[in-house]
Amino acid sequence: MTKGTKSYAEQINDVGVMSIGLTNNAQDVATRGWDANRTAKFKGLLKTAIDFNGEQEKLKADLKQKTAELDAVMSDINIMLSEARKIVKLQFPQEKWKEFGIQAKK
Repeated sequence: MTKGTKSYAEQINDVGVMSIGLTNNAQDVATRGWDANRTAKFKGLLKTAIDFNGEQEKLKADLKQKTAELDAVMSDINIMLSEARKIVKLQFPQEKWKEFGIQAKK
């Protein structure tokens, strides 16, 4: 996050505070054109934002878990791949390594 940019949670919190302020001072803000319908729409958007933010946080947690699982599998794969390369290099001449996806290096 760049300096000066608020997180969604911070923005949602700010909107919640504003919503309470608008509701508590409805008559005063009405003189400037902010009526009960606008406050209701504002609160509806706030609820939607809260719901979406919750969904996004769950997806981020799920992604983090899935990434950890993938990392573990890839670690096992890389260990086995290293062993397989060693066996191929010991068993076959360099000209045949390409069949196994190994680039010949001197």
